Amino acid sequence: MSTKKILMVLTSHEFLGNTGEKTGFWVEEFAAPYYLFKDAGAVITLASPAGGQPPIDPKSELADFQTEATKRFDSDIAAHLQLAHTEILATINQADYDAVFYPGGHGPLWDLTKDSDSIRLIEAFLNADKAVATVCHATAALLNAKNSSDEFIVKDKVVAGFSNSEEDAVQLTDIVPFLLEDELIKRGAEYQKVADWHAFAVQDGLIISGQNPASSELVAQKLLNHLNA
Repeated sequence: MSTKKILMVLTSHEFLGNTGEKTGFWVEEFAAPYYLFKDAGAVITLASPAGGQPPIDPKSELADFQTEATKRFDSDIAAHLQLAHTEILATINQADYDAVFYPGGHGPLWDLTKDSDSIRLIEAFLNADKAVATVCHATAALLNAKNSSDEFIVKDKVVAGFSNSEEDAVQLTDIVPFLLEDELIKRGAEYQKVADWHAFAVQDGLIISGQNPASSELVAQKLLNHLNA
C-alpha cells in the first residue's frame, strides 16, 4: 500500500456569533482522526482559510470532553507545532492529496460554509474521484459545493451532521447562523441521524459524513477503508 496523503481542513472562525464567546474547531474531532490517519501511516497536511493557528473551541478543552486522542494530542509537541502552522487554504491543490477531511466545531458554520477556496477544493476532490469526509458541523462545508450539472453535491446523497436536537441541547439554536440539519434537507440531501450524542457515520459514494464529536473516529475509519479498498 502506497503512503496516503490526507488533507485536513480546519476553521479559522473564532467568535460564537455576537455572544462575545469564543468558538473554533472541536479538539476531539481533530485529534481522533489525526491519530487514526497517523497510525495508519498517512502523511497529513493541515490547512485553514487564514493559515497559521486555527482557533480551538475552549469548551472542547474542558475535562468532560477529553478522550484518549485528546490526551495524546495534549502531550504531542510535534502535532501542536503542525497545528500552529496550518497552510493557507487558497494555496492548496487537490492533486497533491488522496482525500480531504473536515473536523467540526461551530466555527465552520461561519467560514467554511461559504469560503470560496474550500468550496472549490471540495468540488475539485469530487471531480477527481477522491473522497471528501466531514464530521459534525463541518458537514456545512458541503452545503454550497456543486457538481458539473450545477446541482448541490448533497442533493439525493445520504449525509449526516450535527442535528437540530443536539444544537438545542447545547442551547445554541438561536446563536448559530443556521441549523445544519435544516439546510442539508433544503438542498435535497437525505439527512440521517441517530439519538443525540451517539456515534453515527454514513458514506454515499465519495461523501463520508458523521453526526457529532463521537462520530469522528467512525468517519475517519470509513475514509481509511475507502482509501485502502
